[in-house]
Amino acid sequence: MKIHEYQATEIFKKAGIPVISGRVATEVYDAALIADEIGYPVVLKSQVLVGGRGKAGGIKVVKDKHELEKTFQELKKLKIKGYPVEKILVVKAIDIKKEIYIGITIDSAKDDVVLIASAAGGVEIEETAKTNPDAIKKFYLQGEKEIDHHRWPVFIRSIFEDPAQKEAATKIFQNLVKVFFEYDCSIAEINPLVIDGKGQILAADAKINFDENAFFRHEELVKLRDLRYENPDELEAKEKGLSFVKLDGNVGCIVNGAGLAMATMDIVKLTGGSPDNFLDVGGSSNPEKVLNALKIILRNKNIKAILINIFGGITRCDDIAKGILEAKKQITMTVPLVVRLTGTNEKEAKELLAKNGLSTYSTMREAVDKVVELTKS
Repeated sequence: MKIHEYQATEIFKKAGIPVISGRVATEVYDAALIADEIGYPVVLKSQVLVGGRGKAGGIKVVKDKHELEKTFQELKKLKIKGYPVEKILVVKAIDIKKEIYIGITIDSAKDDVVLIASAAGGVEIEETAKTNPDAIKKFYLQGEKEIDHHRWPVFIRSIFEDPAQKEAATKIFQNLVKVFFEYDCSIAEINPLVIDGKGQILAADAKINFDENAFFRHEELVKLRDLRYENPDELEAKEKGLSFVKLDGNVGCIVNGAGLAMATMDIVKLTGGSPDNFLDVGGSSNPEKVLNALKIILRNKNIKAILINIFGGITRCDDIAKGILEAKKQITMTVPLVVRLTGTNEKEAKELLAKNGLSTYSTMREAVDKVVELTKS
């Protein structure tokens, strides 16, 4: 789950990371009060959960109250990648001498948490990684939750030269690591971390993404969610006990087990098809899950066929079959269903479906070939 900059800034501030003074406003009157309090010039930063705010004109520097009122109203009328600007962060404009990128995330290839930094700044950090990879410095925690100070000096020297700045930056990195683990983040990022005219190091931006699987430990974080940026089908699926991720294809996929679901999407793609979604009904044998899954998938008008791929263990094939038949009673099936069932109560399931005019497949290859063929016709 993503949160807005102003929310992430508050978390950084509580963790002891120095941030630029300011607050969020929804009305111009409040913005003017904030600006009067922190002093002009100020920066108005549109709060949207998409990138490219600066290029879209969503970040502006204003020098006085008149300019603030005019610019604030202009930003409130702005849409960035289709999303309206409802809140604006008002922060003190500072004299920036240098910009640095720092972040912490998970390197799944190395199964480790990694600190990333670049003295080249982070305006186009992804492009820098491609064109000048040597400018990206990495420090792996090697399975620990704290910085190993024996290895640390080499890394910090590659980013900062001044001894005082090394010390200040080390504290910021330590606190960023603390935030990452304390809140079960998937990424925590400061882009940019800036050095001002007085040599102070400050977080001029804040980005945090949370691992939603850990929300049972963080009920307070759920309140930070901005539902405008959430896929409504994914939210409904979660409420119904389904693991669902929307993609952009035309083959709807209903599968039991995350591994089989991933393998199914891979084979659909390799066969020339385009999966529309990841959908894992889990190990439950509740027929209602199949009904709910079909309802969600069929809302997508681009769907040309649906593949139900079940390897029954805990999940009983006959319960899946009952869910399919119940769905056919409640829903107008606008696209063909391709069903592969194998495992627990497979025989009973196939007989039940056959009585109702539905054929099934025993192998995944046969079922995938058929569903991809249907999308081409």
